[in-house]
Amino acid sequence: MLRSLTAQFLHQGAHALVLDPKRISHLWAQAVPTVTHRGNIAGIHDALVHLATELERRLDLDGNLDTVPRLIVAVDKANATLRRLARYWETFRQKDDPKTSPAIAALEEALWVGRAARVHVIFDGRPQSTVLGGAARELFATVILARFTADTWQVFAPAAGPAPKQRHPQRGHFHVIQHGEVDETQAIQMTDADVVTWLTDPDDPTA
Repeated sequence: MLRSLTAQFLHQGAHALVLDPKRISHLWAQAVPTVTHRGNIAGIHDALVHLATELERRLDLDGNLDTVPRLIVAVDKANATLRRLARYWETFRQKDDPKTSPAIAALEEALWVGRAARVHVIFDGRPQSTVLGGAARELFATVILARFTADTWQVFAPAAGPAPKQRHPQRGHFHVIQHGEVDETQAIQMTDADVVTWLTDPDDPTA
């Protein structure tokens, strides 16, 4: 789902920062020129610190963003990624440095004001409030669920009522929750190769 959503934004002219802590889950991103792919935690940290600078630059344009491409920040395994960023910051944080990792702070800022700068965050998973501020977690306007238990549904979509009956999630059926409303939808299923071809060779008749 993370790959499918990011690819659709890219197809519409967006750029993307794909954070892939397992290093191999989103190798397709390395073949797309409008994507920055980062796998090791040091690279992810540095990319998010740069995101804070880019976010400030965009906000300073005061809404004159017609020529600025939309930027998608796609975070795989978000909970584990944020925990690793917090541990990484602790390894070299100095006495006078802020306690919160600047990389995590950059993500929080993107969640708060990113839309005003055409910056959008997509998380795989929902980070715990001990890692990402609870208020920031509430800024995720859309939740998409495939396989889930009743307990998981109540964690991710408590305002949407009881969990609906699932229907073949392995076939691409997902539940989209927005403002407490639930819609079942069919996700676009593409392989890594499909995505790369679609984005880099749109005239390919097989794409």
